[in-house]
Amino acid sequence: MYKKKPFFIVFEGVEGCGKSYQSQKLKKNLKKKGINSILTREPGGTRGAESIRNLILKDYFSRKKKEKFDKYTDTLLYLAARNEHIKNKIKPALKNRKIVICDRFIDSTLAYQVYGKKVNKDFIKNIHKFILQDIKPNVTFILKVSSRSSKLRLKKRKSRNRYDNFPQSFYRKAQKSFLKIAKNKKNYFVLNSSFNNKDLEKKIFKIISNYLKIK
Repeated sequence: MYKKKPFFIVFEGVEGCGKSYQSQKLKKNLKKKGINSILTREPGGTRGAESIRNLILKDYFSRKKKEKFDKYTDTLLYLAARNEHIKNKIKPALKNRKIVICDRFIDSTLAYQVYGKKVNKDFIKNIHKFILQDIKPNVTFILKVSSRSSKLRLKKRKSRNRYDNFPQSFYRKAQKSFLKIAKNKKNYFVLNSSFNNKDLEKKIFKIISNYLKIK
């Protein structure tokens, strides 16, 4: 029998893996069982963090010009958005024994900034000590997707940000990083999302049902 308790679920993966879609499906499936949850995202989730998202996810300077944010400026903006998100949304929700479903969290920072852009890992680790406040996901889903499926989904998007326009080689490298992060961790579930169908939706809900003792 389900007993109300704080529970933090994170979906991770490269662009076009279907994590936003599956996180929405999980929220709906929980609601069918009479269980309310909070669906949020990173960067974003609060008014302040969404403002930072708008700044870092669009092509903020002309493509013809070489001027871009330094990778550490870029990383600090992501971490600033996370600080706002944790302080004003995630932590209060968990304190009130809510289920929080988040589209991206700290593993995206590791995959993209540390492994992808070679930002110093200790730099991020030290800042996380202050902003995470011992908050850790109970379950993390890594959605693994084929290059073909990812490419097709990105083509269908009506609005795209700068991360949707990277070459497939970047996504392949990022996906390897996510798989490396998940290796040998009991609360990580790597699932193939190339088809993003009902079977995947059912697998995700079954895993969460086991954790939350939902019948």
